[in-house]
Amino acid sequence: MGISPTQLLIILVIVALVFGTKKLRNMGGDIGGAVKGFKNAMRDGAGDEESPRLSKTRGEELVDSSINSSSIKTST
Repeated sequence: MGISPTQLLIILVIVALVFGTKKLRNMGGDIGGAVKGFKNAMRDGAGDEESPRLSKTRGEELVDSSINSSSIKTST
C-alpha cells in the first residue's frame, strides 16, 4: 500500500510546476543547511558537561547568559 514510483513521479512533476525549479532548489539548499547546522550543533553539544546557559565571565563568577540585560539594574 505504499507509493509506487509512477505516483511519486507524478507528485514531483506537479510540485515542480506549482513552485518552479528555482524555488525548489532554494528550499532544498535551505533545508540541507538547516540539517547540517543541526548535526553540527548536536555533535558540538555532545561533549558539554556543564549547562550551556552558564558561562564563566567576570573572573570566576558564573553568569546566567539567559538573563536579559534590560532586567539588570545598574547604579549610575
